[in-house]
Amino acid sequence: MKDDLIELLLQGLGETVYMVLWSSVFALVLGIALGITLVVTEKGGILEAPLLHKIFGTVINSVRSLPFIILIILLLPLSRLIVGTSLGPTAAIVSLSIGAAPFLGRVIENSLKEVSAGKIEAAKAVGASPFTIIFRVLIPEALPALVRAMTIAVIAITEFTAVAGAIGAGGLGSLAIRFGYQRFREDVLIATVLLIIVLVQLIQWSGDYIAKSIDKKRYKLD
Repeated sequence: MKDDLIELLLQGLGETVYMVLWSSVFALVLGIALGITLVVTEKGGILEAPLLHKIFGTVINSVRSLPFIILIILLLPLSRLIVGTSLGPTAAIVSLSIGAAPFLGRVIENSLKEVSAGKIEAAKAVGASPFTIIFRVLIPEALPALVRAMTIAVIAITEFTAVAGAIGAGGLGSLAIRFGYQRFREDVLIATVLLIIVLVQLIQWSGDYIAKSIDKKRYKLD
């Protein structure tokens, strides 16, 4: 029984880490692009485009307003088109990435807005291009806040994997539902919950450590 439990937990943990890792990579790429776009196209931004800003903002808010379980169901045909199936961890990555990207886009937008307007104006004054301002001023100055925002997003994706497990995505969420709840195995349910807690704590600790390290290096340079 003990060996059986360990095998189940290791399999569930492996599937969860796989989903979190790849979903985070794709969501970060999409989220960073969305966050930067929202900041630079707003009124007074370095690439001011109010109509484009409004369109992106509306789309992001619309996706974020959907409960994640419904979003997964709506994206099942897309998952089937991309990976050939709507079941399993790989298929769930599509829904997880798209579901997390708008949330990440908003938190990145807020992080970038913390950069002093004076530094942006100074960069404009010396003739810096929008590309240079984005990658040499905005992102470096907001880096600690961006790391913390990304940490929050990765934790959210970890929580989303548990929800995705309810419709066949696999991972610890699926294990908790199929074996822990439906088969009345409290040992599986408790062990699964503990593993998710440990995983989230490790992600949070890693994010905090990286953000603090960046801050310390910046203060030394200053």
